Amino acid sequence: MRRPVKLEQILFSQGFGTRRSCRALILSAAVQVDGLTCTDPQAEFAPEHVDRDWLFQVNDVSWTYRKRALLMLHKPAGYECSQKAKSHPAVYTLLPDPLRTRAVQAVGRLDQDCTGLLLFSDDGQFIHRMTSPRHEVPKLYEVRTSDPITDEQITRLLAGVVLEDDPQPVRALACVRGGDHLLAMTLTSGKYHQVKRMLAAVGNHVAALHRSQIGRLRLPADLGVGQWRWLSAQDEALLTGTAQHPND
Repeated sequence: MRRPVKLEQILFSQGFGTRRSCRALILSAAVQVDGLTCTDPQAEFAPEHVDRDWLFQVNDVSWTYRKRALLMLHKPAGYECSQKAKSHPAVYTLLPDPLRTRAVQAVGRLDQDCTGLLLFSDDGQFIHRMTSPRHEVPKLYEVRTSDPITDEQITRLLAGVVLEDDPQPVRALACVRGGDHLLAMTLTSGKYHQVKRMLAAVGNHVAALHRSQIGRLRLPADLGVGQWRWLSAQDEALLTGTAQHPND
């Protein structure tokens, strides 16, 4: 049988600071459980109860317990996917402090001017599964090009183009033209500036870039720019290929 979990340990595991600071939060009456203020750092809770999306409040802000941090963000333009951003704000500044303290990592990167679906996690196994070339997780990009897209360019993107730093051709899994300057492009690899470099290799240029889907998980229409949310079990299944998209 699993042992009960102390309240200060729960807060610590969720990124609310050191054990000492978590204890201080509880003693200062800043933590509520089931609507009641709890001032005992040693208060114990059944692990099977805590594991089921357990809700509590810290300084009047509701929080959901997650054993693993898995979340999505609608990335705006003008943010870098780096902990040590240089020219623009770090995308991590869009997340609440507990998640940043918990050291979640961006699962792959988007350029600072690229928008769309970005994942974060503190689960190394999940990050590896999403980013390892061996798993070939497809990612759908909506591209607006500077020049009209030609049939020849699409043919070359599907056949594979050679980038400067790699003698092995890289190809798009799919390319669907949505207009003279619009292209839906699916990739299974994630090289540096890959979409931009592939378009440049066929004689075109990216004017705007948006990632709308990873695996079978689509960016929710109701997730506003700059907003984040936890991944549901269904979301994770769509990412890992164990479920079908409900619209299919």
